[in-house]
Amino acid sequence: MKIIDLTPEPTVPRDGWDRPLVIPKQGGRPVALTRTTTFIDCLEDKAALSDWKCRMTLAGAARRPDLLDVVRQLDPNEREDIRRLNQLAAQAAEIAGANVKREKGTHLHKLSEYVDAGRPLPAGTSAVDQRDMGAYLMETADFTVRAVERFVAVPELRTGGTFDRLLEYEGPDPDGNHVSGLFIGDLKTGSIEYNALKMAMQLAVYSRGEVYDYGRFPVDPADRKAFIAWKKREVPAAEAAQAYAPLEGVSRKWGIVISLPAGSGECTLHWADLEIGWAAACLALDVRTTRSVKGALRPWVSGVTGSKAA
Repeated sequence: MKIIDLTPEPTVPRDGWDRPLVIPKQGGRPVALTRTTTFIDCLEDKAALSDWKCRMTLAGAARRPDLLDVVRQLDPNEREDIRRLNQLAAQAAEIAGANVKREKGTHLHKLSEYVDAGRPLPAGTSAVDQRDMGAYLMETADFTVRAVERFVAVPELRTGGTFDRLLEYEGPDPDGNHVSGLFIGDLKTGSIEYNALKMAMQLAVYSRGEVYDYGRFPVDPADRKAFIAWKKREVPAAEAAQAYAPLEGVSRKWGIVISLPAGSGECTLHWADLEIGWAAACLALDVRTTRSVKGALRPWVSGVTGSKAA
């Protein structure tokens, strides 16, 4: 597998809500974009996820009853206590292992970059991970990786996010037609059984993005004073536009999902229908826009109206 241009860009600065901050293409001050994964979540049924988080929180609290001693001192209806309670709930869930799968996924993503680059896996890589990476290598042999971990902005949706891979592929598509070109690729290390539409939406949004080069406007978010000054900086349009580059030649019809369930030693490929995904993403934009509509409720007016009184 040949590798071209795998050097990741610097981390995009983010605000207090973890939203990426970018200089608009038309110039001006930095603006916050909705994370792509957050944007598409508005169509997802989160009942199962909510129930799972509740279970993990209870399990974690049972393992660390000292957390409950702190909880008893807090009022869930008091604004100043809510943030602390949220932190304690997240801590309890983490104790129960809520983040284990996410951390394992991050680990496998890093290992897959070694495989893509044709480099040996780090010393001490477990036999289970080696088996997963062997399966990944065999299944992705037909791809040429053109980019890894690229941040893109989609101005028409006001979103931004980072895709896993830009893959070059030539061969049959799911309909048996010959295709050749670049495709957005996504490595999934968990179950893909229930998230087909969400994955198609995510890749469809990425396929319509523009690569944003944060390196043109560097800032260290840890330097609070410098970060505040950076957020107030006005960037001319001509300079801002140079930070954007189109994803030329990328398919807007198909994306590629690489399914590698952690510890399974099995890797499978799946086509994502980006036309279905984009239609759903546009629906998500309508939903999010509708949620901001004001005036759905009006104050009750009793007595004789002004027109009747006249």
